[in-house]
Amino acid sequence: MSDGQAGLATDGPPKIGDTIGVVEFGPFAAEALVRYAQVSGDDNPLHLDLAMAQAAGFAANPVHGMLMLACFEPYLMKWRKDLVITRLSAKFLCPVLAGESIHLSGRVLRASPHKELTLRLFARNPRDEIAILAEAAVWLATPKPI
Repeated sequence: MSDGQAGLATDGPPKIGDTIGVVEFGPFAAEALVRYAQVSGDDNPLHLDLAMAQAAGFAANPVHGMLMLACFEPYLMKWRKDLVITRLSAKFLCPVLAGESIHLSGRVLRASPHKELTLRLFARNPRDEIAILAEAAVWLATPKPI
């Protein structure tokens, strides 16, 4: 994980339109896809067999969508450590291939006075195509007194 922009953390409550800085995750090595398949049970050969991926028209194995989706949690926690993620939904729009990275970004879509936020999140592939369009519902946790 590396920062594409400095200043992910913000002071005060987020407001509608606030952006979350860009963070890079990856590259996703072919070996990482094998390990992910082993622990997740998603052993679809498209992700693991290069010949099959090439026969399907890919230059390399596509990265598991859920592996990329899992990158949003550390991304959001880097932005605000006081978040509790209550919902994360996503649409997978185009592939990211083994050896490639994704760039995550986002913005505050809605903010309630009750500390609930709705975030619009993006994962872009190296061609700047939106690979994942996601939405997260989060709560700002109240700090506990010491």
